[in-house]
Amino acid sequence: MRVMAQMGMVMNLDKCIGCHTCSVTCKQAWTNRAGTEYVWFNNVETRPGQGYPRRYEDQEKWRGGWTVNGRGRLTLRTGSRLKRLLSIFSSPVQPELQDYYEPWTYDYRTLIDAPLGDDFPVARPKSLITGEDTKITWSANWDDNLGGVSELGHLDPMVEKVRRESEDAIKFQFEQTFMFYLPRICEHCLNPSCMASCPSGAIYKRAEDGIVLVDQDRCRGWRQCITGCPYKKIYFNHKTGKAEKCTLCYPRLEVGLPTICSETCVGRLRYLGLFLYDADGVTAAASTPNERDLYEAQLDLMLDPDDPAVIAAAREQDIPEDWLDAARRSPVYALAKKYRVALPLHPEYRTMPMVWYIPPLSPIVDLLRDQGHDAESTGTLFGAIDALRIPVEYLAELFTAGDTTVITTVLRRLAAMRAYLRDITLGRDRDESIPASVGMSGDTLYAMYRLLAIAKYEERYVIPTAHYEQAHELEELGCSLDFDGGAYANESGPFGEASGTPTPVAVETFQALRERQSSDTRASSQALQGRVNLLNWDGNGRADGLFPPRQDSSGGNGS
Repeated sequence: MRVMAQMGMVMNLDKCIGCHTCSVTCKQAWTNRAGTEYVWFNNVETRPGQGYPRRYEDQEKWRGGWTVNGRGRLTLRTGSRLKRLLSIFSSPVQPELQDYYEPWTYDYRTLIDAPLGDDFPVARPKSLITGEDTKITWSANWDDNLGGVSELGHLDPMVEKVRRESEDAIKFQFEQTFMFYLPRICEHCLNPSCMASCPSGAIYKRAEDGIVLVDQDRCRGWRQCITGCPYKKIYFNHKTGKAEKCTLCYPRLEVGLPTICSETCVGRLRYLGLFLYDADGVTAAASTPNERDLYEAQLDLMLDPDDPAVIAAAREQDIPEDWLDAARRSPVYALAKKYRVALPLHPEYRTMPMVWYIPPLSPIVDLLRDQGHDAESTGTLFGAIDALRIPVEYLAELFTAGDTTVITTVLRRLAAMRAYLRDITLGRDRDESIPASVGMSGDTLYAMYRLLAIAKYEERYVIPTAHYEQAHELEELGCSLDFDGGAYANESGPFGEASGTPTPVAVETFQALRERQSSDTRASSQALQGRVNLLNWDGNGRADGLFPPRQDSSGGNGS
């Protein structure tokens, strides 16, 4: 048994309100520069919907992830090494710009500089790729709030699969059945197919915390990783010719701060913590023949941090004591393994994803409420889960490779928590038959409620800090593109930016991070004056640069 640590995330989908704050703050911190206009390391999809990029889940077309060959061995869907080598100079199996969208800005200068006249000037949309006038036809959240679902909903790959299995399962009256939001980031998989697809070995998994990163100095822009990733969470920067992806905000994690998307999440639906897992068992677990057994195989990889044998093995692997303590207090371990209500996204891709989701109970509750039923009643809610098959089947295609039994079990536990806690809130006697019906005790159900509903900041984010005696093993936020005349060394104009005039955001954040990591205080606001600095923001007060400096009555800058 080789014990390794892995940072993981759990998202409670019942709490997501679709505000896209996580997407905007992530973009401000990480992709606010040329070449990444269409890049969303974090995006929030409305389900049902095609997702971003469009129909990324259609692996018959995109051939992402792993499959098991006739000999029971894992192999990339894109084929053998020889096949991939022969197609290295031409990789047609990957999304084109139209599958994402052509990013645009508006011709604001026309509004500002237009002379006085009888007509009202129009700010036409301009392509950020070509600089020419463009027509807006798609975006990263075009399906938002079921927009256009009556016309395009059948293009959702999960809907197609469910309808093939049962023509009567989905009647396409989505507005009357269910809708939920699905935030997505890189899964930072235990068995990443993007890393296996990279010809130059630029993608690697950090040994200390399992975060998957791209070495910008080694990347040669082959784009095989984009094809290999089934979640399509690696993007090509057409300005630098390099691949980029979510870094799980590792510079923040190293100093004990949560990711930007977690810090700014309005619904407080994200949890961060450590898993301990058996690295020697990853290949065997990913090779499980039956797709529906992959969820249990992945759970079996997660080790009990209270087990003396696991603790001894972890110490042999030089995992620090404070990291072991963090693993014991980890909310992601509790939700995924202890309470078993968090599920991986598309386990059938065999990448062993480490971003887990608590499926939403709200579509069922909302439908019952709209029909005039008592939506929190135990009998009503349990009966609805069994009878309302549409969301259960759809959720199963997302989280359990089609196994509705697991989804039903999770939804029943969430429903039991609601019903059990309602009796407590209303001052009634505890009905211990409710937790017993889902295989839990009342105390365990109450502990799960505290974590899901009223957990404090330090309970939702259990993040061990990096050990600076191992600093030589940690990746610095910088590469040859970031400074000294690199590709990001130009300034942008006052009315936005285009691909030829990138914003040197990496230079500023690199300097500020280096200052913070080498001093006892926060990075100086002077280092990032005039720019909203979310990367170094610790969640207290307001982010630097959020508001312009105050001016006194004499016209000078105030304090």
